[in-house]
Amino acid sequence: MLPELTPEALHARLQSGENLQLIDVRQPEEFDFCRIAGSLLIPLGELASRANEVPDDRPVVLICHHGVRSMQALAYLQHRHEYTNLLNLRGGIDAWSRRVDSSVALY
Repeated sequence: MLPELTPEALHARLQSGENLQLIDVRQPEEFDFCRIAGSLLIPLGELASRANEVPDDRPVVLICHHGVRSMQALAYLQHRHEYTNLLNLRGGIDAWSRRVDSSVALY
């Protein structure tokens, strides 16, 4: 099983000031519509050519709409680039909006 964290766990880690990198793998138009503050956009289709932008020196949380594309990104980065610092946001930005921050738009 691939490593995940809940929206509530992510919120607690962000509130504590932990140095996390949030990477959103959705499409630019989705990212423009709503995002978690501080996220870096690397669309899933660009991940192979931009994998060097994913840090390996701190925890990285991968985000998408419902957690499916980000899980694909995590699997790819673990298997092709041997990252060991990755977490998937379970339920994606949709769960974040519903359970943590309702100011983030739903779609």
